Amino acid sequence: MTGRRGLGARWVRRRPLRTRLALAASAAVAVVAIGICAAAFLILRHQMTRQLELNLAQTATQVTHQTRGWGPTAGDTSCRYQAVPCVQIVPSDPARDPRERYELPVADATRKVADGRHEPYYSKLTVAGQPVRMFTTRLPGRDEALQVALRSDTVETGVQRAAWALSAVGGAGVLLAAVLGYWVSRTGLAPVARLTATAERIAATRDARHRIELPRGASAHEDEITRLATTFNTMLGELEQSVTAQRRLVADASHELRTPLTALRTNAELLARADRLTDAQRDRASSALARQLREVTTLVNDLIELARDEEPQPLVEQVRPAALLEHAVGAAREHWPEIVFTARIDPAAAGTTVPGVPSRLARLLSNLLDNAAKFSPPGGPVDTELTLTAGQLDLTIRDHGPGIADTDLPHVFDRFYRAKAARALPGSGLGLAMARQIARAHGAELSAEQAPGGGALFRMRLPVGVA
Repeated sequence: MTGRRGLGARWVRRRPLRTRLALAASAAVAVVAIGICAAAFLILRHQMTRQLELNLAQTATQVTHQTRGWGPTAGDTSCRYQAVPCVQIVPSDPARDPRERYELPVADATRKVADGRHEPYYSKLTVAGQPVRMFTTRLPGRDEALQVALRSDTVETGVQRAAWALSAVGGAGVLLAAVLGYWVSRTGLAPVARLTATAERIAATRDARHRIELPRGASAHEDEITRLATTFNTMLGELEQSVTAQRRLVADASHELRTPLTALRTNAELLARADRLTDAQRDRASSALARQLREVTTLVNDLIELARDEEPQPLVEQVRPAALLEHAVGAAREHWPEIVFTARIDPAAAGTTVPGVPSRLARLLSNLLDNAAKFSPPGGPVDTELTLTAGQLDLTIRDHGPGIADTDLPHVFDRFYRAKAARALPGSGLGLAMARQIARAHGAELSAEQAPGGGALFRMRLPVGVA
């Protein structure tokens, strides 16, 4: 039996989810329907039997008043054929039995009821081939038992008909349960089926533009299945954006790498014929080759940094942004000696610490300062300020260059984006994109805007205690 149950369980587990849900729903409704029919049958049989017993008790009460002067009496032939009560009186002492034969069976319990040693009771028997229900009770003040019997075939026939009717209702309920179970599984799992089909199409075509069709007017909070489909569509949208960004990154990177790699190959081929070059030409070619190698190395390192979406948690520690800013400004002064860098740090922000990766935050500040210096005129100032307001650090870096055109402002943080004014300047167009990525990884938001009076203003808000 255990093996058969295990085989049945395995068969059910191998069925599709829709089939299993239909079977489960059908079984649940069928059990309820059969249970209700069984309970109704038991209640109906009990009530009909109880009604018959009440009739017998009432008849016994009436007969008790009618037979006060009677002695032991055997039932007559009406007990065999008539649908009327059959009555007989049985004494406790068998010696007092009448000469006639008792029509109703007399048992030892009947004698005990007659002399008060047994409680009145009901019994089921057959008389002349007919089903009979009999009530045996003691006659008040007499050592005699009164037996009253009624034919119960009408009750049994009614119970049998009720059983057939309830069986038919139960069968119809099981059939209806199967239909409803299939409908519930088909309707309830329709979004899941669409989700599965969409996932299979994406797996086959590798195209994340597919979406699950939602019912018209469906709300994201309507039900669990609709929320699942909505979440899956949102995930597909994020996946599509990620794939698009990856493809754009690869395309942009290949475009940006093509020029320096071509120059590297040209200089390398030129140095391969060094015997034909003068010493000055060899030196220029070597210098150009070294410079281009540095540019390619920087570009590749920037791409690797951008490919990392989040900061490595083991490197997170408590850092002081004020100290990082002072160090970054000092390094920028050495790298850009013709630019005047100023740093104003609010005393309340000087000792504030935040969780983060020091090297990554230093890279963020370096990129912003280099960008500001790149667009500042020689001798022009680059102003930095760090303040603590409303539970967050507010860092601003402002240059006094040409500023950012309105058409360029939405794209300054895009990878490889370079405004017309910046195309003649060195760089790969990845510095600001990397800065925003580092900021977001630390729970901060980096924005750019036009500075009052000219120039560009970059603002970073870093919540204290958030990484």
